[in-house]
Amino acid sequence: AVAAAPPPLEPRFTAKSTLNLEAKRRIGQAAAAMVRPGDSLALSAGTTTLALAQALTELEHFPTLTVITNSLPAAQVLFDAADAARAENRDAPTVVITGGERTPSNALVGLVAVDALRTMRVEWVFLGAHGFTPEAGLMTPNLQEASANQALVAAGRTVVATLDSSKWGVLGLRSFCATRDIGVLVTEAEPDADGVDALTQAGTRLTIAT
Repeated sequence: AVAAAPPPLEPRFTAKSTLNLEAKRRIGQAAAAMVRPGDSLALSAGTTTLALAQALTELEHFPTLTVITNSLPAAQVLFDAADAARAENRDAPTVVITGGERTPSNALVGLVAVDALRTMRVEWVFLGAHGFTPEAGLMTPNLQEASANQALVAAGRTVVATLDSSKWGVLGLRSFCATRDIGVLVTEAEPDADGVDALTQAGTRLTIAT
């Protein structure tokens, strides 16, 4: 007999923000490179999508983008960059924040967030996650955040999962995006052979951020 594992808990944003910084930076840059001039996109909450938000501000065509997010830290990075551009009489992107109730991971969730996303359509949805397995897909321990993430998935033409390798095999309380619905998975380290095979069978393109 073994002790049952404790249920997955949602760590505070400040606790997560110090982990795997270099991997997240590389993933953010690789994901940002997919975005084309004039694109519309949405970002979920999380520290990896925060790195993506920073990478977006460094794109030459950043001013042409429309970005929707339910992440307070990502919105702040994007707003600051847009304000800096306006202060220099340069073009700035359109940044939309969903509204909603704040979670420990600084996500905005609940009916307000879901209703805001329900009628929106974007080219790209970039998702972070607490954990991932090919069988369960992307997972979070926060039920309301899962609902907001599902609304994000429904709003996008292409779903991009941004996960550092520490998230592989980690379980969350609820799945919010099946592997078959992930168009691209960006990570910094090659998964094992079984993981690569599962992604291939699901039709998910694997991108390694070197």
